[in-house]
Amino acid sequence: MGRAYQNRKESMAKTSDAKAKVYSKFSREIYVTAKSGGVEPESNLALQGLIERAKKAQVPAHVIDKALDKAKGGGGEDFAIARYEGYGPGNSMVIIECLTDNPNRTFGDVRSCFTKTKTKIGTQGSVSHMFDHAAILVFAGEDEEAVLEALLMADVDVSDIENEDGKISVFVPHTEYAKAKTALVDAFGTIDFEVDEIQFLPHMTKPIENEEDRELFEKFLEMLEDLDDVQNVYYDVEL
Repeated sequence: MGRAYQNRKESMAKTSDAKAKVYSKFSREIYVTAKSGGVEPESNLALQGLIERAKKAQVPAHVIDKALDKAKGGGGEDFAIARYEGYGPGNSMVIIECLTDNPNRTFGDVRSCFTKTKTKIGTQGSVSHMFDHAAILVFAGEDEEAVLEALLMADVDVSDIENEDGKISVFVPHTEYAKAKTALVDAFGTIDFEVDEIQFLPHMTKPIENEEDRELFEKFLEMLEDLDDVQNVYYDVEL
């Protein structure tokens, strides 16, 4: 799967406004993950990984705690996952993941990003068949054989394992995330995961040769990431 798992999360925010957007995105995702899978990180591995990512992105503890407290209350917003896909500038393939309390608004906002860059949003499945929906776990290590053995012993369906620059990358189908993470922790103890998440990985990546298309694609990404409901954007372009 190569290095296609490269993190597409927000870069370190340089302004208070940018930081607020990062905090808001993490807060919303923590709330939804805790509400659907339980507020205790020990029994909700997706929440555990998400909180660790939030801490690494320097999200303040009070933001995390507030989202967890809201989930404990059982009320609050009724967010739903919405996923859109289509062809962006430069004939790129794009998948956009959102958390929304108003699907009609969110669809309109996302569609507007396509329209303003003279591209078109697609129907469900129009490009997702060219991506793998995979869980990625990356951590420091050298012995990939021992890692593979631990996963196979736990009956985990392993898609790929890479060992590069002292780091081991494990790729499994997204449905195997919890089983894979539990197997690794059981076998090797506490692990500081550098990457611990589920992403859409393109089967192949490509550069955008035309400079005008490349600039338009970057503008397209900026427009999407400015939308409050957008959580992640995945694409097959090498930037």
